Amino acid sequence: MNKKGLAMGLFLFLVLVAMGGMKWVIEQQKQQTEGSAVIQQSSSRDETKEEIRASQETTSTSTQEQSEEAIAEKIATMSLEEKVGQLFFVRVPESNQIEELQNYHFGGYLLFGRDTENETAESLKQKISDYQAASAIPLLIGMDEEGGTVTRISRNPNLTDQRFLSPQQLYAQGGWSAIEEDTAKKAGILKAYGINAGLFPVADVSTDPQSFIYDRTIGMDAQGTSAFVKRVVHVLQKHHVGSTLKHFPGYGNNRDSHVEIVTDDRPLSTLRETDFLPFAAGIKAGADSILVAHTIVNSIDKTVPASISKPVHELLRNELHFEGVIMTDDLDMAGLSEFIPQNEAALQALQAGNDLVISSTYQEQIPFVVQAVEDGRYLEADLNASVKRVLLWKEALHLL
Repeated sequence: MNKKGLAMGLFLFLVLVAMGGMKWVIEQQKQQTEGSAVIQQSSSRDETKEEIRASQETTSTSTQEQSEEAIAEKIATMSLEEKVGQLFFVRVPESNQIEELQNYHFGGYLLFGRDTENETAESLKQKISDYQAASAIPLLIGMDEEGGTVTRISRNPNLTDQRFLSPQQLYAQGGWSAIEEDTAKKAGILKAYGINAGLFPVADVSTDPQSFIYDRTIGMDAQGTSAFVKRVVHVLQKHHVGSTLKHFPGYGNNRDSHVEIVTDDRPLSTLRETDFLPFAAGIKAGADSILVAHTIVNSIDKTVPASISKPVHELLRNELHFEGVIMTDDLDMAGLSEFIPQNEAALQALQAGNDLVISSTYQEQIPFVVQAVEDGRYLEADLNASVKRVLLWKEALHLL
């Protein structure tokens, strides 16, 4: 091959190389452009998500503020007697039920076995409807429906097709899905009758089959009990039925405060590592209320039962950061009634930080609390704060 041919070949080779290089550069630029577009699109989507999230949070905050403003306006129009009455979750009296709730302005009626044992489905619905119609402010209608040994409505075959099983029985049959399905079914039944608060789940950690509270619990350690509580609270939320975690600070394996004054000697570190965990899980899940036990917990307050102990309630508010309704266990239980006179019990419970008191002795207690507000022994600002929490709960249950 002559020099001219070699030169021509070299020239063509260089042209091809140059064209290939240009093509590579163009492809790289194209990929960079597409990559940049993808990044921009992804960034745009992320920004949109953030904007939607921020908008939802703003809307939620705005709605909450509007609700609180409306409730504050409502409270401003209420008489002292009406406000005090809202803090009483009363066992349905055996007679004059309509007159009593109108005279005392109760926050709610709590039904027991005697209120359902002779009822048909229609008569129970009508009775509860009559209570609501007679009340100027919609009532919390509560009933202990833990299942197993503590159930009211399912004892009557006219009201349910079968007895509610205990958490342990349900878990043995079908694990967590059985717990969730039962809670959903129970919530539907309660709502159908007009019952908006089932006073469960039991959040006590008990692993000793011989202990008083064991049969009413899930029977697991703190982690298992926390998982149980979280699931039940979530299901109740979906059905707009009130949830109540009980019995704070936790029964553990202690004796029965229904029949005697009970003292808990466990250190606070043990309570924090075990008993508090299911309550914390329930609070994080959005529990509406927490019921406080009558046990004397020496590591928190060795002077009085937890239900009337200010340090116990401060711990619940400040350490566990609970903002919902705190209520007492039944004030007529021996764990409290043998410790303090009944006419003083409700006042001390409210002064300690409860928002609701469960009581049958309201005829003595309500005038006593009204007088304490008038005397300045129970601050009206504290009264208003509790009424606000009770009304916010009612609003969350779509009662207001």
